[in-house]
Amino acid sequence: MVSLALCIGTIGTALASPLYPIYQELWHLLPSHITYIFVAYMFGCLATLLFLGRTSNSFGFLRTLQIGIVFVILGLALSAVASNALWLALGRFIIGIASGLISTSAMLGLITTIPDSHKQNAPQLSSIITVIGFGLGPFIGGLIAQFSSQPLVTPYLPIIAAAILCFLGLFLVKVPQFKAQPFSIAPRLEIPAAQHQSLFFIAALTAFSAFGAFSLFASLSPSFVKDLIPWHGPLVSGSAIASILLVSAVVQFSAKHLPTAKNLSLGLMTLVVSFVLLGLCMSMQWSILFFISDIMLGVGHGLGLLGAFGLIHQMMTTDNRAAVMSTYLFIGYLGTIIPIIAVGYLADHFGLTIGVLGFCIGIGLLCLSLIFWHKKISS
Repeated sequence: MVSLALCIGTIGTALASPLYPIYQELWHLLPSHITYIFVAYMFGCLATLLFLGRTSNSFGFLRTLQIGIVFVILGLALSAVASNALWLALGRFIIGIASGLISTSAMLGLITTIPDSHKQNAPQLSSIITVIGFGLGPFIGGLIAQFSSQPLVTPYLPIIAAAILCFLGLFLVKVPQFKAQPFSIAPRLEIPAAQHQSLFFIAALTAFSAFGAFSLFASLSPSFVKDLIPWHGPLVSGSAIASILLVSAVVQFSAKHLPTAKNLSLGLMTLVVSFVLLGLCMSMQWSILFFISDIMLGVGHGLGLLGAFGLIHQMMTTDNRAAVMSTYLFIGYLGTIIPIIAVGYLADHFGLTIGVLGFCIGIGLLCLSLIFWHKKISS
């Protein structure tokens, strides 16, 4: 049930991505407006990590998961009835709160409930489930919207129903007693001990790059994909987004036995290749490059996050686990805000191609610097 809650939470997160072109046409939105709607989710998530990051330590992971599922239901319901961009952004913000609560509590829940013989795989399992959920979200949303007479309402309904069932099912989960800490909303972001700090920031900035790359596709690829490939509609854009994360999930499952450092390095290298291909695709309008870039991004996303999660897991202790995980996610999720807002601004003023090229250059250089930094530390 913990895995199901994490999956449903992430499905709800990405469900709206293939619907953005419909919203854009219906409400006459600029590219920057789409990015603002998209990052509203992340602001909710970051606010939760800042002020509610230790909720699991006070109320337990199970109660926190249930609260997160309630917010998923509320956010999806509001998105389904939204009549303008402001209400949609508010729904996305609420879903962001849910994601922040679920992401940290589900990780702790998996560590608690998974058999002892597999506890070391809990971070990888959490990452794989998260990626599968993110991948299923846009695919389900696009599939339902493609054939629905109400494409901005119907995609949300089955996920709301599944979330309600999951909420009820969590009451059946038995958890051991834990020592509750006093509840506080005071921000507490903690980094590991000094000997781990360089690797911590490499891992966190790898997540920043991977999350940012996916967010570019999730927010704006439905807008630029129509000019690159001959097929159109929410199912097409949803499939393009989903393929990134489904490839990522397969890669993470296949590479989970590889050394953590190797996964991280290979992930960063593959992300750089993906950015180069996407930049060439936007410049030359070659659709084949889009497909290759899409798949390469999935590979880089999977390897990078697998390596980053593995490194973070090695640095955490029982006392600082929630705070360190919140800090890691906080830095990583900034990648879904800062670069995406910048792309939206550039797209409004200089065109979508310039915006995407700027992203590829900026995040590509960051990935290259992380590769050299990691190599220097390792040697």
